[in-house]
Amino acid sequence: MKLSREIKTGIIVIGGILLFILGFNYLKSAPLFDDSKTFYAVYKDVGGLQTGTQVSINGLGVGKVQGIAFKDQSGDLVVTFSVDSKFQFSRNSTAQLFDTGIIGGKGIQIKPVFDGAPVAKSGDTLPSNSRPGLTELVQQKLTPLQLKVESAVANADSLLTNVNDVLDDNTRQSLRESIRGLNAVVASFAKSAQTLNGLMESNKSELDSSIINIRHLTANFSRISDTLAAADLGKTMKDLESTVHNLDKLLAKIESGEGSLGKLVHNEALYDNITKATGQLELLLQDLRLNPKRYVNVSVFGKKQKEYTVPDDDPAAKPQNE
Repeated sequence: MKLSREIKTGIIVIGGILLFILGFNYLKSAPLFDDSKTFYAVYKDVGGLQTGTQVSINGLGVGKVQGIAFKDQSGDLVVTFSVDSKFQFSRNSTAQLFDTGIIGGKGIQIKPVFDGAPVAKSGDTLPSNSRPGLTELVQQKLTPLQLKVESAVANADSLLTNVNDVLDDNTRQSLRESIRGLNAVVASFAKSAQTLNGLMESNKSELDSSIINIRHLTANFSRISDTLAAADLGKTMKDLESTVHNLDKLLAKIESGEGSLGKLVHNEALYDNITKATGQLELLLQDLRLNPKRYVNVSVFGKKQKEYTVPDDDPAAKPQNE
């Protein structure tokens, strides 16, 4: 059976139309015979999300982004995407916008929730949020550091400005002179060290002898300490402590007026009597030395003793209170 030219032309036209529809749907990433559910999500910023981007659940692709449009005058964006009908989840599930790679690109992943709420149906608007990408996290971490670096650079610039203001020509000249003086001091120290080294080198034998003597002296001190340790120094110290204790007790008794010495210290009348007796004894000895005839008169031939006459300058004749 032969087909007429008109029938062949009609078949070709219909085939072309079908191919055009299939190609158009392919370019839109929408299959011709699609049994998926359509959902919506609202975002402040989609970050470059493209139509045809894959929608995933736990990393498995389950649909694609079908369209992006402004919601209203607020500037919010409504994203339309499809999900395979065989995936069931609660209408409280979240459509999360995330980075698909390090160098950029955005995707949508469904965070399914199974909380007993009604199952999400085609045409529902799911809750949405955005997960910061690596670039945003790096910017969040680097921004405070950048501010600190900028502040440090500004402070350093201000410091350098102040230093330049302080280091005028006179100050610089003074610093140069100070550095030259410091170099001279260092050179002097080096010369002194060289002289000291020469002195030590020339007196090396005497220094060695002194060191040997110090060693002998240290050895002698060691022997003395051993001797003191063997001499029971602890017992001697205990005896000395006991003696000091007894002396303290004796001084306490004297202070309290006990005993003869205590009475002597505290009895003023006894002290005055002893003082007077001492003075009279001194006068008696002085009179005996000056006038021995008053006390000793020896007659060898039996002559009659002459009566003693008190001299005018006799110290014993003077009143004691003078």
